[in-house]
Amino acid sequence: MRPTLAEPGPSSPDSKSQKTVLVCDTQPVTAEGVRTLLTGNPDLRFLQVAESLAATSDLVRGQAPDVIVVDKAFGIQAVLEWLSEIRLTSPNAGVVIWGVSVTEAEALRFLQAGARGILRKTAGVSSVLACLRTVAERRSWMEDAVFRDSARSDRYPRSELTAREQQVLELVEQGFKNKEIAVDLGIRPGTVKIHLKHIFEKTGVRGRYGLALSGLKDRGLVSPPPSS
Repeated sequence: MRPTLAEPGPSSPDSKSQKTVLVCDTQPVTAEGVRTLLTGNPDLRFLQVAESLAATSDLVRGQAPDVIVVDKAFGIQAVLEWLSEIRLTSPNAGVVIWGVSVTEAEALRFLQAGARGILRKTAGVSSVLACLRTVAERRSWMEDAVFRDSARSDRYPRSELTAREQQVLELVEQGFKNKEIAVDLGIRPGTVKIHLKHIFEKTGVRGRYGLALSGLKDRGLVSPPPSS
């Protein structure tokens, strides 16, 4: 299908500072909702709608939007492969992945593949705008709900971990599985499980994906919205 172009609006003295937003969604009516939302926010300009990942790639090369919002519903593997392609052809593209729901595991995979924003379609207007503006400035953003799922506390006491636990944690953050961590560190997989148990207890974070996400947050590589 051919992409739908946004109607040109009146010129504005701030047009050069406007950030453009391209939406790639399986449901065009959803993209129209984003168009309507941005109408009242002059710093953001709705650029176009694309109904396939291939069409989005063409538009990114031709239009160089500041933000590309991509629907997770195209399929996780397809989106991951598309992210790898975009990272090579348009490394400065600010990609936001959104969906009706996004799990910790999915969020981590998308971020590691090059996405800069993670957002649920059920997010409030303020969250959507905050995400788009943050990603447009080439910074990373993830909805607060994902962080609430991955940690019980803002406290992330790496200093309380032993040297070996630090090594295990760093490999978890890089996406290594238990067997791979065991091989890399020259220990048994069962020992890795014990280290992870201690890490969970000390950090208050549950699950390996939560550890990885909290690690990104701790290093300032992705920022949740401020607490209200």
